[in-house]
Amino acid sequence: MPDRLRILDLTDELAFHGARLLVGLGADVVRVERSPAPALSRAETLHWHAGKRVVGVPKSPAALDRLVEQADVVIESGPLDQLLGVRAGADPASSTKAGTGDGTRDGGVSSRWPGAIHVVVTPFGTTGPRRTWRADDLVAAAAGGMAWLGGQPGQPPKPPPREQATQLAGAHAAIAALLGVIARDRTGHGQLIDVSVQEAVAATLETAAISWIHAGRYPSRNGGVYEHVAHRVFRTADGHVAGGYSGSDRMWTDLLAWMAESGEAEDLTEEKWSDPVFRWRGRGHVDEIVARFVAKRSAAFIAAEGRARALPWAEVATAARLPANPQLTERAFFTRILGEGLPPDGVTDVGFPFAAPDLPRPVRLSEPLPADAEAPWQSARPRGRREGIEAGGRSLAGIRVLDLTWVLAGPYATKTLAEHGADIIKIESRHRQDPTRFAPSMRLRPEAGFDDSGYFINFNREKRGVALNLRTEPGREVLRRLVAECDVVIENFSPGVLDRWGLSYDRMVELNPGVILVSMAGVGQSGPWRDAVTFADTLAAMSGLTSETADPGEEPQGLTFGLGDMVAANSAVLAVLDMIAAGRGGHVDLSQLESMAASMGPAVLETELGDPRTDSRTAAQPNRHRRMVPHGVYPTRGDDRWLALAVRGDAEWRRLTEHAGLPVPASAGLEERRRREDEIDDALAAWCAEHDGDSLTAELQGLGIAAAVVATGRDLVDADEHLAARGFYPVLEHALAGPVRHEGIVVRMSATPGALTAPAPLLGEHTDAVLKGLLGMDDDELSLLHEAGALE
Repeated sequence: MPDRLRILDLTDELAFHGARLLVGLGADVVRVERSPAPALSRAETLHWHAGKRVVGVPKSPAALDRLVEQADVVIESGPLDQLLGVRAGADPASSTKAGTGDGTRDGGVSSRWPGAIHVVVTPFGTTGPRRTWRADDLVAAAAGGMAWLGGQPGQPPKPPPREQATQLAGAHAAIAALLGVIARDRTGHGQLIDVSVQEAVAATLETAAISWIHAGRYPSRNGGVYEHVAHRVFRTADGHVAGGYSGSDRMWTDLLAWMAESGEAEDLTEEKWSDPVFRWRGRGHVDEIVARFVAKRSAAFIAAEGRARALPWAEVATAARLPANPQLTERAFFTRILGEGLPPDGVTDVGFPFAAPDLPRPVRLSEPLPADAEAPWQSARPRGRREGIEAGGRSLAGIRVLDLTWVLAGPYATKTLAEHGADIIKIESRHRQDPTRFAPSMRLRPEAGFDDSGYFINFNREKRGVALNLRTEPGREVLRRLVAECDVVIENFSPGVLDRWGLSYDRMVELNPGVILVSMAGVGQSGPWRDAVTFADTLAAMSGLTSETADPGEEPQGLTFGLGDMVAANSAVLAVLDMIAAGRGGHVDLSQLESMAASMGPAVLETELGDPRTDSRTAAQPNRHRRMVPHGVYPTRGDDRWLALAVRGDAEWRRLTEHAGLPVPASAGLEERRRREDEIDDALAAWCAEHDGDSLTAELQGLGIAAAVVATGRDLVDADEHLAARGFYPVLEHALAGPVRHEGIVVRMSATPGALTAPAPLLGEHTDAVLKGLLGMDDDELSLLHEAGALE
């Protein structure tokens, strides 16, 4: 038998994605049927569970215990009071600060299997006053602040398509599993690990909460226009593209030159528009001219010419067209699924975020197959390494990471590694200016300079900052010496940059034989589009996600925050942890596009199988669900205040209609409710509008009905008693900004808790200390490097 991690899958929809990601790493995943089984379509079943073996509902608790004893990791999800492996106790929230890392250590719940690595995903976590509350994707997205960011002004807020809230929770569950394996191999013990879907969402908002922390304001839904970056969706002659002109000055000057070539730049060639501050203030005017230019051309032309000019433009693709994407097909991204009743060569599904060493591409998986309930595993349990850490220490203590990333995707990944104990050496330079430090529109704090940018502060805490000018040969030589001293290198340069600096992966291995290199280029290191310049919005457009933001009969809106960056960041973390857990080095070629496309759920399979996702969504009710009625967002008392609600099943419907006095009978089944959905939604909207959202949410949750206020950034930071009880916004003292709240830790390890202990560095704050401590440099050598301009 090969050595593979054994995963016991006890998940529901909250964490399906986590178990799927572990299949993508080559883990041996055995799923235990639930009672009642989730109602899934054929496409959903194949997407979420292909590559697994399935055992029936255990005949007794002892039968389940025997399966747990054979597994390395148990992943379980659902409402807290329905979990099989959790024993409830008194809530410890008042005595713990889970946001700083110690969320489940002091009680609240315990695992029925104390020797296991037991990952528990619940809607609101295992501690805190709302720990028993229920949520589906819509309600969790509302409670976590993501639904607030989507939709049109004056219409109900809506979350991103394809269950991104629960997929984020699933990604953190997979990360938690590998952190648990690494900790077990260093301590010899398992532990309970707490993942809250609400917190997974609240940690993935880019600026929605931290704008409130740093500027006392928060972004609102606006139909898809980025607030801090000049990017959006534009109509073309035959479709839509995503793109814009933020970032380096070249993004603007080259776009301007392109428009001027055909005489369509209008007044933008005037000198005043070269000033980025003036241009930002006149963004509406600039966008109108760009929109006229784009509208005369096809989407394919704009995207292709944008790539040729190294500008960030992309066609808004549909899921049906995704398998024809030449970049994805060249890199063998897609998975083939084989099974009964399918074509002999299977059907196409989206693949996994990266090619894992234990599951090389092209990937072919079988449909979920039955397994022997007593001996379901087809692998041997891997032998762990034993590198001890102190009791209560963090899982990644002793791991050193060289961080060559900027903006959001890379820094978000290294932030997560830092939370769990990795020593992050962040390389920066005033000669390659990170926009999150240097661009005024991204600093968030009024009058902030580059050292106290609110955006940079949040995503770069717990790191040591080294200023290194990589445009100089002495600077590059220092970089090579640092590579030799680090376990992991993460970079998001354009493909080929490191090679030109004499730091190809092969050269890194010569310097450091066990090094792990994760490259995070927009579309990967190979393929016909390898040199494409990408932003979060263009990745979402290429992946198919943007096309699904369109309301029925309307144009796609796009997203107003960098979801794709943070999805890619979670993939990078997973890649690093997979290598560390296996005790090997290697080069992970991570395409941010593939990470985003992998989060499209069963969209491609639905097209392949002729099983499109059908529902009765309208522009006025964009949140309807084909298996739940009612399922939507409704206005409550107050200005632009909303409540998300999801009724699962006839029993919940009876409780709701009896409580709210709705005109449709309590005895109405799903099909009758669907026929009268407009009537139900109108009645609910009128009823909710008479009530305070917070009070009504508590009433509905008391009836066992999933509901939540659609939270703004202010709600999350200042008004959410549950997040406050769990300590999700801990305070760190910054040298210039003073005491600052930060977004907290999502993965709560009970035995090896993460922690936030240090604020983001000032530019080059730790340069001398790191170069002396790691490279043994003396003052004379440092002086020479400073004089050569290498350390700035």
